Amino acid sequence: MAIRRHWTDGGATLRVCGPPRAGEPGTAGSFVEVPLEIAASYRARTRGLLGRETITGALLLTPAASVHTFRMRFAIDVAHLDRNLTVIAVTTMPPGRLGLPRPRSRHVLEAAAGAMADWNLRPGTRVEVRAAERDDR
Repeated sequence: MAIRRHWTDGGATLRVCGPPRAGEPGTAGSFVEVPLEIAASYRARTRGLLGRETITGALLLTPAASVHTFRMRFAIDVAHLDRNLTVIAVTTMPPGRLGLPRPRSRHVLEAAAGAMADWNLRPGTRVEVRAAERDDR
């Protein structure tokens, strides 16, 4: 498992493990991989999705326990994750809202509205974050 406790800003891959799909044998343990942007610094977390028209994939805010959508241009799905990267809650927030803080939340995952349903992300789902390989030449 590729769980890291301290990430840096940059690209990564989010891996969402899904349950078997009804009527499709052999799909147990299937997963979805999603492009991920990590916002770990204060500056990157503050900027978040502000000023963007949309997002491809997802944005991980870490550490974070709550979010807002003030000055945002589109609705977003928000998933609160605990320290083990297990989903605590998933909600869709329209622009101009303040989300409630989740006491056990250590990370917040944001994506375009409807994306998390497509990924079958719901409370109890565990995700993995695979940091992009760095070229340290």
